[in-house]
Order: sequence, then structure tokens, then C-alpha cells
Amino acid sequence: MKYTLSTTIGLLVFLCLMSCEKNQHAILSEALKPHLPEVSYDYVAENQKINELKLPDFALVNSISSGFQSPSTVNIHAPVKIKVENNDAATLGRVLFYDAQLSKNNATACASCHQQSKAFADGTDLSQGFGGKVTERNSMGFSNLATNNNFFWDSRQDLMQDLVKEPVTNHIEMGMEDMTSLVEKLKIISYYPELFEKAYGSSYIDEDRFAHAVSEFLASISSTNSTFDRAIENDFESFNSLQKLGMAIFFSEKAKCGSCHSGANFSAADGSFGEYANSAGTANIGLEVNYSDNGMSEGQFKIPSLRNIALTAPYMHDGRFESLREVLNHYNENIQPHQNLDDKLMQGGSPLKIQLNSLELDALEAFLHTLTDVEMTTNPMYSNPFVR
Repeated sequence: MKYTLSTTIGLLVFLCLMSCEKNQHAILSEALKPHLPEVSYDYVAENQKINELKLPDFALVNSISSGFQSPSTVNIHAPVKIKVENNDAATLGRVLFYDAQLSKNNATACASCHQQSKAFADGTDLSQGFGGKVTERNSMGFSNLATNNNFFWDSRQDLMQDLVKEPVTNHIEMGMEDMTSLVEKLKIISYYPELFEKAYGSSYIDEDRFAHAVSEFLASISSTNSTFDRAIENDFESFNSLQKLGMAIFFSEKAKCGSCHSGANFSAADGSFGEYANSAGTANIGLEVNYSDNGMSEGQFKIPSLRNIALTAPYMHDGRFESLREVLNHYNENIQPHQNLDDKLMQGGSPLKIQLNSLELDALEAFLHTLTDVEMTTNPMYSNPFVR
């Protein structure tokens, strides 16, 4: 085969560009090298804390002159379905979660849309992806993901290791062509071989190890120290009268908040059995008469946990509500009729109108604020390792 001068020059330019790209990655990765503790944080213990969450059978409601009754029994457990078993893998997952080099243009990390200070939401209705385009749905905040078996607003994934791959290859979010492209990129970032070696006993990198590591980190993120959790220990004596009234309303038959946001994680019942067996933990809550985004189907969207809900505005799958009060107003008087409206939001064949007064709405909002866990939003083991 004969090479012309132009062919030779072209080949040299190509090789030079490839070499330059690798050098740029090496320089960039060295400059952005994460700062990690010598001994990994105990992510296993954090995951196990979630099993300790509890929700008492309220007796104190009888002392509240609210006119509402609490249920006689409640689901007291938030059992861990995803166990963290490898602190070093979770440490690796933390680095991957915060590393913008996982995106096509090194500009967007998982944490760009899931910020610790905002309970892993991002404060916008729709998020900006790697190329300036915006996502089709709101970035959902999260905590205690280890209790879940359905993910995304439409509950389309039931395995966390499948969940974590989707944003990376999404053409709006992070933009990598495929998981193979991501793996090849990770191999030339200076700090990953050592981190994979420490986590798995060899520096071999593939998409399964990537997905496992990120899943270990996400499953370790626990919210177990809210004002509500601490108040359980003193029978809610630390609650003021407005918070107590709001709690009574939340669990009342009139408001029915606790019938969807149930158990110690204030989230949908397990999507694999019972009344949610065919809905994967989703519900149509009457946002529209005709939905442009149908969610799972017929306007059904995931029932999220209410832990840290005061930090995750704006709300709903499209971020349509800017405040908690707007959300409460929806349930109080603005539920729209729909053929698939959840039965719990129906009353006499029509959409439920709770008709709480202003004081009662204030109380319900005050109670929701007690579900905020400041410890989770400031815990260094969940923080950005690229920032000292």
C-alpha cells in the first residue's frame, strides 16, 4: 500500500490529536483529583440506619382539639431492599456521582441535577443537560433510596444498577454515546484504576462495576435524623401546637395524606404487592384532565418520599408548583377529574375537596417541614470529593 504525502500528514495529525486528547484528559483528571479520607467512611452503617426508621401508632392525637382522628395502625417499617456491603465501592460511587468527566463535554455530573444541599434535587422545574438543553421532567430529590424498588417518575426501572446508567447515556442529560464510551473514558482518567482496584481487587473497569459502585453510594444516603425522627423519642413533646395539628391532619381520614405517603419513609407502599401491585408505586393525582406527559400510563407518576420535601421545590414531575402551599392547595381544592384518578382522591364520584382552612394548611405545611434532615444535607460522606 502506498502512502501519499497528504495521507501521511493526515495520519500524523490524527495521531497527534488522539495523543493530545488523552493528554488533556490526563491533565484534567490530575487537576481534578478527588480528596478522599485515608479510611473510607462507613457507608454500610449508614445504609443499615434506614432499617431503624420508625413511625409510631399515634395516641397523642386525642389531646389535640383538631377534630381529626389518626389511624389505629400504621406501617412502622421502611425495610432496606438494597444493602450496601462495600465501603470502598461506595467511596468510588461517590467520586463517580460527582465527576463531570462522566459527561460528553466534561461539564455535567450526576450531582449537577442532584445537589446535596437541596436533598439531592436541584431547585429548578426542568434541569439543564450537558449541551444546554433542558430535561423533560423535574429532577427528583432523594434519600433512603435503599427502601425503593421503583425508580424515575414513571417507575420504569426496578433495579438501581439500571437506574444509574440511564442519565449517562441520555442525549440531554450527560450525552455519552453508550456505556462502552464511558468505560473507555474512565480508563484514561488517572485516579480511577486505583479506586477500582481498592473497591474490587483489580483495576479492571466495566459498566457493571460502574453501576454497582454508584448504586452502593446512592443506597447509603440515609435520612434518619429529621425533627420528626427526634420528636418520636419524646412522644412529640418537642413539637409545637401547629406541628402537632399538622401531623394530626396528615394522618387523618379527611386529608388522607398518609394513605399514599405511608410508612416511616413517607413514600408509596411497596410496588410489588397489595394495592400498588399494578401501579409500581404510582398514582394519578388529578393534575390534568388531559395529560401531555402520561407518566407510567394514564397520568400515573411515582409517589415520592416526603422526607426533606421542604428542600426539593419546585414540585411534581414537571416542577409546576413552586411552593409547598401550591401543592397543598392542589389537593385541597384543585384536583382535576380524570378517568384514572386514584380512588383515594375521589369522594362521591367526584374529585376530593378537603377544604382545609388557612390555619389548617399552615399546620400541615409546618408538619412537612419537620421531615427535613439537616444532617443528611451537610454530611461530608455525601459531599463533593472534588471540593476541599
